[in-house]
Amino acid sequence: MKKTSLTTTLMIALAGTAALAGCKKNEPTPAPAPEMSAPAPMSEPAPAAPAVSVTSVTVGNTIGADQSVAPMATLGTKDKIVISVKTNGTAANVNLAAKLTYQDGQVAGEQSRTLNTTDTGTTNIEFANTNAWPAGKYRADVTLDGQPAGMTQEFEVK
Repeated sequence: MKKTSLTTTLMIALAGTAALAGCKKNEPTPAPAPEMSAPAPMSEPAPAAPAVSVTSVTVGNTIGADQSVAPMATLGTKDKIVISVKTNGTAANVNLAAKLTYQDGQVAGEQSRTLNTTDTGTTNIEFANTNAWPAGKYRADVTLDGQPAGMTQEFEVK
């Protein structure tokens, strides 16, 4: 038998380790993922608010010569109901709508007008009922281009 020196044994072991390391499959290091910034949110411009505003809403049953309506908290069952809307500002083809709602939530009437103005003005929307209005509490709501405008008015029919 041949004797191997410790140095030779260590050299063979070191060479074997180096050979194994050299045979190891080189896998490419994955490139770091690019930093992605969140895209800016796509937002559509908000619809421009009409340059006109509702300054008052009045419920009554008679239109004066100056287009004003005296406010009434109680109307008769055969009365015409007038929703008087005072506006201020400029409007071109703006939809002004009024809706009457009965106490049970049922819509008693709904009408709209096209508003064209360059100053202050009054638009009166009339509701008539060929039958008598049912007695009870009502609410009048006004919108400009579908958005609530002015204060909700409550009144009673007796």
